[in-house]
Amino acid sequence: MNSLSLIPGCRIRHVAPQGQNAFVVAVEGRAPHGRCPACRHISASVHSAYLRHPADLPSFGREIRLRVHVRRFYCRNQTCPKQTFTEPLPRLLRPYARRTRRLAKAQARIGIALGGEPGARLLGHLAMPTRADTVLRLVRDQPLPAQKPPHIVGVDDWAMKKGRTYGSILVDLERRKPIQLLPDRTASTFSAWLRRHPAVEIIARDRSSEYAKGAATASKAIQVADRWHRLLNARQMVERWLAKAHVRLRRLPLVEKPPVALGQRARAYPRTRAEQAASADSHARWQALYEEVRQRHARGEKLLAISRTMGLARGTVRKFAQADSFPGRAVRQPGPRILDPDLSHLNARLAAGSENATALWRGPQDLGCAGSPKQVYRWMAERRTTPAKTTARKWRSPNPRRSAAGTPLPSPKQLAWLLVRPPTALDATEAAVLARVQQDPEAATVADLVQRFCTLFRHCCCERQTRNSEQTSIKTLTAWIAEARSSGIQAVETFAAGVEQDGLASGKRRALQ
Repeated sequence: MNSLSLIPGCRIRHVAPQGQNAFVVAVEGRAPHGRCPACRHISASVHSAYLRHPADLPSFGREIRLRVHVRRFYCRNQTCPKQTFTEPLPRLLRPYARRTRRLAKAQARIGIALGGEPGARLLGHLAMPTRADTVLRLVRDQPLPAQKPPHIVGVDDWAMKKGRTYGSILVDLERRKPIQLLPDRTASTFSAWLRRHPAVEIIARDRSSEYAKGAATASKAIQVADRWHRLLNARQMVERWLAKAHVRLRRLPLVEKPPVALGQRARAYPRTRAEQAASADSHARWQALYEEVRQRHARGEKLLAISRTMGLARGTVRKFAQADSFPGRAVRQPGPRILDPDLSHLNARLAAGSENATALWRGPQDLGCAGSPKQVYRWMAERRTTPAKTTARKWRSPNPRRSAAGTPLPSPKQLAWLLVRPPTALDATEAAVLARVQQDPEAATVADLVQRFCTLFRHCCCERQTRNSEQTSIKTLTAWIAEARSSGIQAVETFAAGVEQDGLASGKRRALQ
């Protein structure tokens, strides 16, 4: 047994079964003496002995429970603070441990592969039973694997508590793995980390001045303003400008009315008085909040202070403070409806001139329609050319205000996405919305500048460029910055100044990456 089942530092005295699924193995130390852990003197004088019962790796599909006979020795060194010491078994057990080192290592590996609860369930079938909490504790006790020093690092902020507490995350871009979480996003903390890692050669960052300052202070690494943050900041710039000009753009006429897609909701016909009253009350309430935000901002209050005082989101306060007039609510696009499978039949009957909702419902019912009559009535109410016989008199006359409003304009966020996307990726409806917006001269200028900027960064980052193509891209970016700074649009000029500042700080050749 001693040759077949080696127990480090011990010899087996005897093996006895314990029930049907376990063995008890009695072992004792091989060494005739022990070494004091305090003074390192050797002693063979036995003071006493006691038993330990740790678990070990299974054998023959059964659990193994060791019965370790541990001796306690006298320390004969008169100057040693210890009078007695326990026989050390460093290769087999840790002090006070209830499992051997090799069993703990095996359970930790299963926990790393599967996790707490799944690992505990599997360990029960492998004759190494333990609890899920113990598996997780063993995983946390394992030493981290040695890592090579990073050479290309990406840094960005992350929210511990959104809106209040932020930290910094550092990622090894060569291995695509996070390597460190910093407690804040200040230049001093980032520069201290860089001093501890002098092998860093390239730093990919956003347009934060803190990260740029920290990198310039503590390292000679090349700073790269990455493409994702560039395009994100461009879209955010367009969204801020649209928040101010959205009311003006909504008054623009339609260039070409897009066809209504099958199943798309056009408008409710008619709305009840309760719905109208609720909409009017909501509009009045938000109008009052908008006026209060504008007044507080004009008095010099900070946006964060206004947000906390009024209980509004910071994004809402920023939108109200930057908008020249009250921004309206965007129209919500509907999702799939139960009538979608029968729309072809309903549209064919409607094109033939049938506007009787009851007759339209009875037709699809013969074909197995799952919709109710009320759903067909609502669908028909949106597409009537003339009022129904049961329509109240007050709804029979057309609403000039509603007909003059035309198709509503998407929200500033949705419009910003349309402006930064490639024109070839837009469908007919989105292209018509974009053409409508570009009737405004200032909007046309913003759309042209942001599309050229996005095209430049998408093109220069898609493929590996030669030196000549890089120089061409740099010249194109320099010309774009000059044109944007002289555009007369404050949001675009501020964004272009930031791009130019990043280019000067990190090198124009790297700024395009």
